[in-house]
Order: sequence, then C-alpha cells, then structure tokens
Amino acid sequence: MELVIALLFSAAVLFGADRLLLWLEKRGHVNWRRKGRRDLSQEPASGLDTIFTDTSQR
Repeated sequence: MELVIALLFSAAVLFGADRLLLWLEKRGHVNWRRKGRRDLSQEPASGLDTIFTDTSQR
C-alpha cells in the first residue's frame, strides 16, 4: 500500500510540475518547450577556457 501511495504522490508531483512549466511558458517566463533548446554553438563564446591562463608573462 505504501508503494501505491508513493507512486501516486510522484505522479502528482510530475503532473504539477508539468502544469507549472506550461503556466510559466504561457506567461513568457520559460520558452524552451515549443521553440526547442538554443543551439549553443551559435552563441558567442564566454572565454571561460582562458580564465586560468597565466597572462602575467605577456
């Protein structure tokens, strides 16, 4: 019986999270469900790969 309650509770949490994301997307706070994820290769580079390089020798 505890297993059934746990499964029902997790289903309710997942359903609630899905409804919350749909509501946030409708209000414009989240936009990844319908449009898909952004292609990060098209985004500008942040330069984090050079953050630990020693620049004092230049």
